[in-house]
Amino acid sequence: MQEVYSDNTELIHALKTGVPKAYTYLVNTYHHKLCVYAYNFTHDRSLSEDIVQNVFMRIWNKRENLKEDFVLISFLYKSVYNEFIDQYRSQKAVYPLEKKYIDALNAIVENEDEHSLERIIKLVKREIQNLPPKCKEIFLLSKEEGLTNIEIAEYKNLSIKSVEAHITKAYAILRNSLGENTNIYLFLMFG
Repeated sequence: MQEVYSDNTELIHALKTGVPKAYTYLVNTYHHKLCVYAYNFTHDRSLSEDIVQNVFMRIWNKRENLKEDFVLISFLYKSVYNEFIDQYRSQKAVYPLEKKYIDALNAIVENEDEHSLERIIKLVKREIQNLPPKCKEIFLLSKEEGLTNIEIAEYKNLSIKSVEAHITKAYAILRNSLGENTNIYLFLMFG
């Protein structure tokens, strides 16, 4: 039977003292949620699992330094995000525009808790689903599939201007419903 830690302080204390059941509980309770969260950044299941695994290993290796007064779930989400940024930076040179978005994302993650981040992601997904059908399809081909405007135009048998118009319309609708942080939210979702 699995040990249950209903109190944050009790779980952290058990982790600090090296109780293996506490680590097992931590992994069993949060692994899936954190993988889903990481997947929103990476769009790669295997990379998401690697990120989460690295976070859990780092927590276990540095368990003696855990502070008993912090909220563990917020720490886990921030750690996953930071691990994603570390891996992103190591795989790709950060250009000034990307740096701007990464800094803005850092500010959002630092100021939001788990529920707020989940709420933002759900809101963005809902607003994308509410786009007009053709506009949504072309927007997702661009953002989710990573196709260029030329590739989309060839694939959908449209003019490049038509593709650009649909993407511009999608951004306008999303900015209207999501506000000034739309580009940051989209970067959070699609990279």
